[in-house]
Amino acid sequence: MAHEKVILVTGGTGLVGNAIKTVIESENPKDEKWIFISSKDADLCNLEDTKRLFAKHQPTHVIHLAAMVGGLFHNMSHNLDFLRRNLHMNDNVLQVSYETGVKKVVSCLSTCIFPDKTTYPIDETMIHNGPPHPSNFGYSYAKRLIDVYNHAYHEQHGCTFTAVVPCNVFGPHDNFNLESSHVIPGLIRKLYDIIQQGGDTFVVMGTGKPLRQFIYSLDLAKLFVWVLREYKEVDSIILSVDEAAEVSIKDLTEELVKAFDFKGKVVFDTTKADGQFKKTASNAKLRKYLPDFQFTPFQQALKETVDWYKKYHDIARN
Repeated sequence: MAHEKVILVTGGTGLVGNAIKTVIESENPKDEKWIFISSKDADLCNLEDTKRLFAKHQPTHVIHLAAMVGGLFHNMSHNLDFLRRNLHMNDNVLQVSYETGVKKVVSCLSTCIFPDKTTYPIDETMIHNGPPHPSNFGYSYAKRLIDVYNHAYHEQHGCTFTAVVPCNVFGPHDNFNLESSHVIPGLIRKLYDIIQQGGDTFVVMGTGKPLRQFIYSLDLAKLFVWVLREYKEVDSIILSVDEAAEVSIKDLTEELVKAFDFKGKVVFDTTKADGQFKKTASNAKLRKYLPDFQFTPFQQALKETVDWYKKYHDIARN
């Protein structure tokens, strides 16, 4: 039986790609064929490689997750690399999608693309209102340009190319490397190591006061699949938990201590920088479409992530 939809997921072996795979496997949709590819399958910075990939799989739909990403300090010293590699990748994926008649592309942006100086909550109309934070301007501008590309392809060729903007994502299959990870996987790895080494003090950088919205990768995956199937706009959409679900780094630390059943003491190293105090995003547009969507409670999602890491520590990205 010919599949009605062939969906190619670039960057399909990362945090979000794995979560989408988990959601699709639980649904087992009969009229869709899902293909998850990684950088081993094609160099998307190379146009010929991208064309070969599309010729091989002949996708009707694309979820574009692939990107050159890195932690804050790596970003700061390699802004040109982040700009060029992401521009080449995005340009190739969108152009080859257009040339091969792909019906819809959903790309993934990030809340770090928003202007550094802004009012809160951030919403979809503010993406281009001012320069992003100077620390990662290369990555931010390359990602912002996907939004520009989507409108240009729509205007000139009628393409349905759109993008989602998730808040901080976490979950199984995250990157737990201490040098390049985000805050949740970084703290999970740190506390895991302390417990393994029989330590009794968990030191967390900063005051613990900054606030963040965290979305569980499996919730994000369900929303991604909804966007692919149902969302008709070219304008980007923020996929975030509600504003009321913001948690402080201190709250996060307390939940981690519970999830690990850690009996030692917790110390906040206030000599270390806190970073941005808040980056609150509005999910009003998402709620207009899905007023009843239930996010996994933060405590439960965190516990599931910790349990996954403990179980698969040997094969996790450390």
